Amino acid sequence: MPFHKTFGVDLGTSMVKIYSCQQDTILTEKNMIAIRNGKQILAAGNDAYEIFEKNPSNVSVITPMTFGKIADINHTEMVLHSLLEKAGAGTVLGNTLYLAVPADLSEIEKRAYYTIGNSNRKNKIYMVDKTIADAVALGIPINKTKGSMVVNIGAQSCEISVIEKGRVVLSKIVEIGGKQLNESIQNMVRRRCNLNIGSRTARRLKFSLAYLKEDKKEARKVVGVDSLTGLPQEGIVSSRMVFEAILEPLGTICEEIRFFLERTPPQIRQNISREGINLTGGTTKIPDIEWFISRQTGQKVCLSRFYDLCTIYGLKEIIGSKSLRKWVK
Repeated sequence: MPFHKTFGVDLGTSMVKIYSCQQDTILTEKNMIAIRNGKQILAAGNDAYEIFEKNPSNVSVITPMTFGKIADINHTEMVLHSLLEKAGAGTVLGNTLYLAVPADLSEIEKRAYYTIGNSNRKNKIYMVDKTIADAVALGIPINKTKGSMVVNIGAQSCEISVIEKGRVVLSKIVEIGGKQLNESIQNMVRRRCNLNIGSRTARRLKFSLAYLKEDKKEARKVVGVDSLTGLPQEGIVSSRMVFEAILEPLGTICEEIRFFLERTPPQIRQNISREGINLTGGTTKIPDIEWFISRQTGQKVCLSRFYDLCTIYGLKEIIGSKSLRKWVK
């Protein structure tokens, strides 16, 4: 077995996806790290997530990325190193890493990605625009397209990009994603039910009760902490309540898409209207979100079947195809 191995890495705010070329497998784990007393590393990835919202006061469970970008270089490096080991990375001769990065990074931010990927000074680091990786997985003919829009709604951010003739011509990160929707649900339940629920519970409600197209009369029983007594308490959350909670942040995303289309050159915008908006990302698992965005923007919307794995599947194709390597930086 060769010591030098090749990996594709999608560092998301919520999840880290690692593709192993040698094993042809994809590892998906939480982008989290648990630290005791600010020094001792207890766990990373899914193991850290198991501690999340159950941790004692001397243990911090943090996500080292914010709004789709690196917020803490050291902790991001620790998470990546730990998960690469799980994925079977070798350390003797180093590894080749293909990192998916946002298209509109500054030079300093690009340097941060290079730093975390090359911590042992032996790795070969290549970068691929996330939009390009998404487009490859979506089957967009990157070289030939006269205008394609890709909208990736992730855990804390929404990246809106336009591709034309093999390049990303416009790109913007909107700081709204799944976490903000979870927080809106938590706030709504607190106001309506006097009940404090965790982000895990809010996330489950988001995917099970957020009906955007049909007004279904459904509800779920949840357990939280009573706002008045501070004691554990059960409550009932309706689908209507969840819908009202997420309506405003989703509406803001649609406004940003409309504004982005207005900034797009007319000839490119015409092709986008014919082709439709390509929608992907973990938050797009919300039922009928493509219908909602289509209605709000007046554009046809094509939902990816890969959801949050779209970028890593694109990296997999790029790594395996010499003809796609020209989009590697």
